[in-house]
This record gives sequence, C-alpha cells and structure tokens, in this order.
Amino acid sequence: MTSSASITRAEVAHLANLARLALTDDELDHFGDQLAVIIGAVSRIGDLETADVPPTSHALPLTNVVREDVVRPGLTQEQALAGAPAAEDGRFRVPRILGEEA
Repeated sequence: MTSSASITRAEVAHLANLARLALTDDELDHFGDQLAVIIGAVSRIGDLETADVPPTSHALPLTNVVREDVVRPGLTQEQALAGAPAAEDGRFRVPRILGEEA
C-alpha cells in the first residue's frame, strides 16, 4: 500500500528496539508499510474542520451518579479480625513475601 506519509526502515527498527521487539527483515518492511498507512490516516485528521466542534472527553454525555456521604458505624477491630485466618497483635497476619526479613 502506498501512502503520502513515509517511514524509513531505520525508523521502524528504532521503534522496534524501543519496544524491545526483535524483527526480521521481512517484518521491518511489512510493519514499515503498515505504519506509513497509519501515519497517513492520522495526518488527515488535521484537514478536518473542527472549529464548531466542542471539546469532549467522551462521545456520550455522562452524569456522575453519586450518593450522599453518610457516616455510619464500621466494624470493631475484634469484629474485623474474627474472620481472619490468622491475627497477631491486633492486625491481620499474612505470609511473608519476596524473602523479606521480619
């Protein structure tokens, strides 16, 4: 496919290196052609008349649905630890991870 945008083989190799991808010579050519088409399509966005289009963050209007913050009693420490498989000194006891020292 041809496109008005061009990307060199060296640029494709550089992008692949940044992404930690090992590409074959055939893949460099193939992805170069694909990237040129993508860059050409994206560059066409600048040709659109957008002066009358309001900036949006979402295609549909959204309204947050929130409830009132109401203070209510929570669990006591004993209630919270009652269902724990292990507790120690008023805290949840969990297995040590990643070989950390105590």
